[in-house]
Amino acid sequence: MPCADRLSRAAAILALCAAAFVAVPAQAQGTYEAALSSARLGDTRQLVGLLNRGLDADTVDLQGNTLLILAAREGMLSTVQAILQYRPRVSQRNLAGDSALMLATLGGHEAVADALLEAGAELNHEGWNPLLYAAFEGRLGLLQKFLQRGADIDALAPNRSTALMLAARNGHIEVVRTLLAAGADTALVNDRGIDAATWARQVGNTVIADLIDAEQARRAGTVRLEIR
Repeated sequence: MPCADRLSRAAAILALCAAAFVAVPAQAQGTYEAALSSARLGDTRQLVGLLNRGLDADTVDLQGNTLLILAAREGMLSTVQAILQYRPRVSQRNLAGDSALMLATLGGHEAVADALLEAGAELNHEGWNPLLYAAFEGRLGLLQKFLQRGADIDALAPNRSTALMLAARNGHIEVVRTLLAAGADTALVNDRGIDAATWARQVGNTVIADLIDAEQARRAGTVRLEIR
């Protein structure tokens, strides 16, 4: 899983979490736990009640997960929609560097991802991002939406992998076709000096490797080939 090298915000969020637990009354602690549980389990009614009584919509757990992140990760659409009414930080990221949109994408929760996109969730930022997760998991529909909304097709993960590399390595041929058609750079290499075609071939995805090689040759003008 693409989950390494994403702890740049750890110190700040840990400090925030620690501060939240200083001299917290038992009743407030119970409210806090109830809110986190409601977000995870999709108990929209209880969570809305807490929010209406003044609960911060950007409340976080010890891993830096906001209520929105927790609900999105579990695919709780109605809960996500309810939280969005309280104007949370839609693109807030947890200690691991994951946002609500990234985790919705990872889990294949397309309706949740749509709601987050409509709320202005960020697509382009440093580190892992929604497009990279969509490519890694083969979420073709979401990947197409992200590209349509201006996602950086050649954005680099911390290990310098691109969406094309991740899709090629994991055998997602339709994602590879989509990325190639959209102009993904076939010549980029990751931190091990491996390009998308080479990585695909190393793991036995020879059809994908050949597809990428053919597109690279076509762009160079050595062959005329239409990718279908």
